[in-house]
Amino acid sequence: MELKLKNFKDINLNDPFFDSLKQDYSEFSDWFIRKSDDSAYVFEDSAGNINGFLYLKLENEPIPNTTPPIPASPRLKVGTMKINAHGTKLGERFLKKIFDHALHYSVPEIYVTVFAKHESLIYLYEKYGFVKIATKATNNGTELVLSKHFSSVNNHIVRDYPRIDLKRGNVYLLSLWPEWHTRLLPDSILKTETSDIIEDISHTNSIHKVYLTNMRGTERLQAGDTLLIYRTSDGQGPAHYRSVATSVGVVEEYRNINSFASLQEFMEYCKPYSVFSEKELSTFWARKNYPHVFRFTYNAALKRRVTRGAMIENFGLDPNAYWGFMPLSKQQLKAITQAGLLNESIIID
Repeated sequence: MELKLKNFKDINLNDPFFDSLKQDYSEFSDWFIRKSDDSAYVFEDSAGNINGFLYLKLENEPIPNTTPPIPASPRLKVGTMKINAHGTKLGERFLKKIFDHALHYSVPEIYVTVFAKHESLIYLYEKYGFVKIATKATNNGTELVLSKHFSSVNNHIVRDYPRIDLKRGNVYLLSLWPEWHTRLLPDSILKTETSDIIEDISHTNSIHKVYLTNMRGTERLQAGDTLLIYRTSDGQGPAHYRSVATSVGVVEEYRNINSFASLQEFMEYCKPYSVFSEKELSTFWARKNYPHVFRFTYNAALKRRVTRGAMIENFGLDPNAYWGFMPLSKQQLKAITQAGLLNESIIID
């Protein structure tokens, strides 16, 4: 299902998807029409039916009509977010888009108002570190105000997302061939992009990833380890210039393929977040040729790709080492991500 950025005037307000929003908010239709030239993200199926809607707004003023009042600060407001939940990861994809916007605009806080009856939506927000900070009384009823402040540290991989706490574990460089890299990290593709927060290239643009490999050393991975993702050369020039660091993530769990009791258990673990097709996963299970299985959070793409040459010449990486998977110092990671123009708030040390 494709995520598109569309003007309100090009979105069908009469789609049944919006019925519940009209019921919750008496002013919704009037508000929607007033936003004619603003834009929102929508998920549409192949028939054009809406399955998700997300509207974001930058703010910098106080919020006086809450209890307690909230002082002025740069914020990203989740103006409206609704999904049709039917076994998909639409909510997670929206959250990734929300975090991408917050980092892109360097705001320290995200907030949203939501009615208490929307328990599954509140659970989703809280899973990624949102907490209740106030209530808001309106003509439609009382809403909860949930906020995520990037200065807060929860000592938890997912609740702290997209921030990375370097005190949790070790740091490694993980290399991916171009084919797997494009499938796994679609918004880290090798090109000069200015629209990285707008484009949603494929369904693989999710927070959590599962990867399988036979690279030696990956069996050492533990929860909390930080990964610097390195895309090997595309063959269009020397690796010195074409192999690049592209993004950062955090390991959630490592498993050996033999730890799964059955093909069904293996598929249930891998399929929702893997770049591999069901057929490929079945083949991997049968052959056991990729024994190392790990799940990680995809936290952020570097705005500027850092070449192999720069990492060797400027940051002391060993050109003779095994670059498939190798340890880095925390100082090397910080220096490389700074060169890659990664938002400084991402790294906690």
